[in-house]
This record gives sequence, structure tokens and C-alpha cells, in this order.
Amino acid sequence: MAAKQVLLTADGFKKLQDELENLKTVRRQENKEAIKRARSFGDLSENSEYDEAKEEQAYIERRIAELEGMLVNVKIIDDEVVDTDIVTVGSTVKIKCLDDGEEDIYAIVGSTESNPLEGKISDECPVGKALLSHKVGEVVNIEVPDGLASYEILAIER
Repeated sequence: MAAKQVLLTADGFKKLQDELENLKTVRRQENKEAIKRARSFGDLSENSEYDEAKEEQAYIERRIAELEGMLVNVKIIDDEVVDTDIVTVGSTVKIKCLDDGEEDIYAIVGSTESNPLEGKISDECPVGKALLSHKVGEVVNIEVPDGLASYEILAIER
């Protein structure tokens, strides 16, 4: 089975690279010291510090493998080639809810970078998926928890 392509902005790519570097150089070393320190406490069968350090080691190694797998399959979204005529991954979209008049701005990103609290929504989430390929002035009906909501696309930027 082919690995899923990971869509990232240049900033998202840099953050993942930085996280990987930190895990490999800093966190691994800190964890190694924690394991060594916990071993010095004696009996490992009842040593909660040792168990915690080993769990942390497993997490670090899993995350390193996960990040390396993602970074091998990355496609970086080039801001310069993001189309402002239609909504695509990499677009920043200003929308207006036609039900209550509320306006929102969302950056459409790959699922790896998604963070709704920062206004970054995935191209795979219902809102992001519904907005893709639409133009300024178009009304998009989106299935939300309360039912169907209508949004007008006010602007598309890079």
C-alpha cells in the first residue's frame, strides 16, 4: 500500500523538521539520563520512575518513526502557486454565514497542520472539504452538527 501524501505549508514542514531534530538530539538524551537515573534506584519491578522513563522512550521512538514517515511523503504547498481564483489547499478563505451574518477566516491546510483554534482547518474536515474548488461569491452549503449551513465565500487569498 502506498503511503499517504502529506500536504504541508513551508512553515508546517519546518515545524515538523524542528520537532524531529529536538526528539532525536534533546529528548532522546534526556530520556536516556532519566532511565539511567531510575535504574540507580534499584529494584526495577517496583520502580515507577523507570516505568515512566521507558514509556516516554517508547513515545519518543514512535513519534520519531511517525515524523520520519511523514517527512518522506511530504508535498510542500508553495504559497506562490496557490490559486486565488478558487479555494485550494494553501488558500486563506474569508466566509460569511448566511444564517447569522458571522464572518470567519480559515486557512485550508493538510490534516497534519490542522488547528481550528488557530484558524487552520483541514482539507479533509467537512468545512474545508466543502469549500474546496469554489470561487468568491459562491454560496456553499455545509453539513454542520446543527444541520445544513450556508456560507458565502467573500475572499480567497494566499
